[in-house]
Amino acid sequence: MTYTLIVRSIIIYFLVFILLRLMGKRQIGEMQPFELVITLIIADLATIPMAETALPLVHGVIPIITLALIHFALTFLCMKSLYFRKLINGKPVIVINPNGVDYKALKKLNMNFNDLMENVRSLGYFNLEEILYAIMQTNGTLTILPRAPYAPLNANNAKIDVEPANLPVILISEGKFVKENLNLAKLEPDFINKTVSDNNIDPNNVIFLSINNNGKMYVQPKTGSFKVIETNFKGGSW
Repeated sequence: MTYTLIVRSIIIYFLVFILLRLMGKRQIGEMQPFELVITLIIADLATIPMAETALPLVHGVIPIITLALIHFALTFLCMKSLYFRKLINGKPVIVINPNGVDYKALKKLNMNFNDLMENVRSLGYFNLEEILYAIMQTNGTLTILPRAPYAPLNANNAKIDVEPANLPVILISEGKFVKENLNLAKLEPDFINKTVSDNNIDPNNVIFLSINNNGKMYVQPKTGSFKVIETNFKGGSW
C-alpha cells in the first residue's frame, strides 16, 4: 500500500509539474481568471488519485490532461481573436481619471474605496490628487500614470546624459561557474579568477559574479561586502 501511494504521488507530481511548466511561468497574482480556475481545479484533482488507491490512476490523469488541453485551447483562441480575449479575460477598466475616482467603474469591479486605496498605497502613492489615471488590469493588478509634478524623476526629464543600460550575465552562481554563460561571454575562468584576485578577493570566496557588456563586474563574496570592478572586457553581444 505504501509503495503504491509513493509511486502514484511521484507520477502525479511530475505530471502536474510538467503541465504547469507548459502552461507558463506567470505567478498566481498575474493569472487571467480562466488560468487561475484551471490551475486550482488541477491542484484539487491531483490530490484524489494520490490518496484513493482504489481509483485507477488513469481516472485521475485524464481529467488533469483534459483541463490542460482546455487551457491551451483557450490561450490559443485568446491569441488569435481580440473579441474572444475580451470575452474570456474581460478588459482593463479605468478607475481613476483626470476628474477623480470613477465610482461606477469601482462598483462594476465589486470594489470599494478601501480596496482602491490599498492598491494605490501598495504602488507608493498616498494621495489621489497625485494620480492622473489608474487602470485595473484584467489580472487584477492596478497600474498608475501619475500627474506630471508627481512623476518619478528620470535622466530624460533632468536632461542628464547617462551610460546606456546593459544587461549583466551571471558567470558565478552559488560559488560555481556557469559554463553556458562563460561561453556566451567568451570568457575563461582564469580571466575571472585573476581579475578577482587582483582586486584583493579570494576567488574561492566568491559566491556570485556577473559582468555587463561594458566590462563592469559585480562580485559578491560569501563574507564581506560586494565590489564593483571595471575590467577591460568589451563587446559582449548577448
